[in-house]
Amino acid sequence: MIRSLFIASSGMQAQQLNLDVISNNLANVNTTGFKKSRVDFQSLFYQSLQKPVASTEGGQSRFGVEVGTGVKVAATKTIFNNGILEQTGNDLDLAIEGRGFFMVHLPNGEVGFTRGGSFRLDGEGYLVNPDGCRVMSTQGNVSPEKSVSLEGKELKYLKPDTESLTVNIAPNGTITTEKEISGPPVLELAYFTNPGGLEAIGSTTYAANAACGKTLVGQAATENFGVIRSSFLEESNVQIVDEMVKMIMAQRAYEIGSKAIQTSDDMMGITNNLKR
Repeated sequence: MIRSLFIASSGMQAQQLNLDVISNNLANVNTTGFKKSRVDFQSLFYQSLQKPVASTEGGQSRFGVEVGTGVKVAATKTIFNNGILEQTGNDLDLAIEGRGFFMVHLPNGEVGFTRGGSFRLDGEGYLVNPDGCRVMSTQGNVSPEKSVSLEGKELKYLKPDTESLTVNIAPNGTITTEKEISGPPVLELAYFTNPGGLEAIGSTTYAANAACGKTLVGQAATENFGVIRSSFLEESNVQIVDEMVKMIMAQRAYEIGSKAIQTSDDMMGITNNLKR
C-alpha cells in the first residue's frame, strides 16, 4: 500500500512539470522566434517480486511478477518546426525560411543562437537584437575588441553604411545600402548536427554545447541553410489548440494520481480499522 502512494506521487510531480512546460508554451504564443517544448516521460525501474522460470519440476512455466516504481521526466525537448512568417514592412526585421540560426554576441562573450530576427541599428550603426547584442558573421566588416571564433572561424560584427537611410538584406544575407561598396558584409547562419541539444538561455536565444555536435556556419540560401526573408518575422510555432488539449490531459492525469493516493489511503484506513 505504501508503494502505491509513492508511485502515484511520482506521477503527480511529473504532470506538474508537464503543466509548467505547457504554460510556458502558451505564455510565449506571441513571442517572435519562440520554439515550443514538450516533455518526454520515462518509467522508473521495476521491482522484481518473482523471477520468471521456463519450466518447473511439474513441467509448467512460471511467469515473473514485477511492479513498477513510478515515472520520471526524462527530458524536455524543443521542437524547432518553422513558425508562420508575418510581414512587418521593416527592412531590418528578418525571418529564416528553413534551417539555420542567427548568431549574436552575448554579454558573457559567448555566441548565442536565435531565430528571433527583430533587429535594428544601434547608436554606433551596428546590427543588434532587441537586447542590444550585436549580430555576428564570419563575413562581417568590424572585428570585436576580443577575438570571437566558432568552429575555428573568426566572427565579426555587421555594420552597414550608416550614411545611407536604406539598408537592404538579400535572401542570401548580403547587406547593401544606397552607397555602393566593394565586398559588402554578409549575414551568415549557423546550424547544428543535433539542434535539440541547444540550451535555452532566455530571450529566445540558445547556447551551444557538446550535445549539439558539429556546428555549421555558412551563407543563407545555400544547400545546408534556409533563406533570409527581409521585412518578415517568424512567429512562435505554438499551436494554442494543441497546448490546450495537452493541458486537459495533464490535468486529468494529475487527478488520477491524486485519486490513486486517496484510494490507497482509504485502503490503509480499512486495514487499520479491522480491529477496534
